[in-house]
Amino acid sequence: MKHLTSLRDYLATLDALGDLRVIDREVEADLEIGAFARHTTETRGPAVLFDRVRGYRAGFRVLGGPASLSTVPGAPYARCAIALGLDPATPPLQIMDGLTAAQDAAPVPPVVLDSGPCQDNVLLGDQADLDTFPIPLLHHGDGGSYVNTFGTFVLRSPDRSWTNWSIARAMKIDAHRMTGLILPVQHNGMIRELWREQGEPMPFALVQGAEPAVPFISGMALPEHVNEADYLGAYFGEPLQLVRCKTVDLEVPATAEIVIEGHVSLTEMAPEGPVGEYAGYVTTAPELRPVYHITAITHRNAPILPIVCAGKPVDEDHSLVALVNSAMWMHHLRAAGLPVTATWLIPESAIHIMAITVPRDWKQRSGATTSAAFCRAILDACLTYPRVACWLSRLMIIDDDIDPTDLRDVLWAFATRSHPTHGVIPVDDVPILPLQVCYSAVERSTATGSKSIFDCLLPDGTGRPRSTAFADNYPSETRHRVLDTWRSSAPAPGDDRVRPVKE
Repeated sequence: MKHLTSLRDYLATLDALGDLRVIDREVEADLEIGAFARHTTETRGPAVLFDRVRGYRAGFRVLGGPASLSTVPGAPYARCAIALGLDPATPPLQIMDGLTAAQDAAPVPPVVLDSGPCQDNVLLGDQADLDTFPIPLLHHGDGGSYVNTFGTFVLRSPDRSWTNWSIARAMKIDAHRMTGLILPVQHNGMIRELWREQGEPMPFALVQGAEPAVPFISGMALPEHVNEADYLGAYFGEPLQLVRCKTVDLEVPATAEIVIEGHVSLTEMAPEGPVGEYAGYVTTAPELRPVYHITAITHRNAPILPIVCAGKPVDEDHSLVALVNSAMWMHHLRAAGLPVTATWLIPESAIHIMAITVPRDWKQRSGATTSAAFCRAILDACLTYPRVACWLSRLMIIDDDIDPTDLRDVLWAFATRSHPTHGVIPVDDVPILPLQVCYSAVERSTATGSKSIFDCLLPDGTGRPRSTAFADNYPSETRHRVLDTWRSSAPAPGDDRVRPVKE
């Protein structure tokens, strides 16, 4: 495992793979950067580093597509694998193995250094000015420029027992204020409520451009009171390196590009949105959100602001969230005693659908007498984690001869194994996420609606259909002989001669 400890090391690795493009012509902060980011994510292009943004100081840069699907042939999740210290060719289910195992590992707390590159430049008071930085207007229809789309908010409970790292969108109000999403059911809302009970504004630090694994763990739905920095230390087997903030009692990754410090007002609210979101649509109306007041900004020399232009799959809101939260769901369902071989939040579904594969002997191992009862038991286990279950609108329960990360496999199983009527199990009056446009206005306003389970399990016993697939239908000896011959008959690299068929 190679632990990359800065965004710049990560970009150097992408560059060496040909998975980074530098745009050195001047670009506009309003819409053009967002359009570039949408184009490269929708076409599976490289990450894009914008070297010059019109109207801003030379050297202040923006990065688009930091963790979307890669251009590396045969390795769509190469950026994710590299960020998590793995070989670029590591497939997603193997990337998840380490994330799942680390949930049971002993925490490794971070170490605090005296100084770090993130504080090469320190701006205090009126000098802590958001207008200094090229914060882009990402979508046509957004209510403002978004300071945070990929950065990590660092928050701590008043008793210092819980330090939370999480990603939450934040929109610029003016040079010294932001507003953004703080929901009561999310960890940032829980910690803010603890500060409200004490009658004090909540301190925050917004970290932009930390080492590449930090956004992944910040987007992972770990349980309450689990410190993400400790979990990431356990994952890498070594402590992260942090530095103390200048104006708030928090610590941040030492190599971060930009750190914004301040407090969240107890009472002040401001309209936030509309905004292009992960479902692929611009939200319809602004809503009142808490106001962040900025007390300091620190940054590296020639800082880089990573951004995600959320929308139609697949971008970081789908690739990153699918990986880390599929690992979380795997751990959760196995802990509930369910025989699950894999879980996968399907990125192409805008993470609305989770495919879950189970072994052929699920009936013996679960005690369920019917596939419908077994499928419902899986959903019930998901609903015991409501903070994350709200993201799911549909579950697909599938035999584990299917690779849930292969969309062709999943669609084949869904179309041929799920009965058009009694293979669909609707469940009403459960938590939903109001950002999902498939729900009605009433459902979104109450955050309560319906979910569906697709029972894609084949019948067991003599009535079970036999697959024609290469991996399933043919004896092992035949498959090995075919593969050996296939490899030996392949033309050498660069040999493009046409080989005639012998008469």
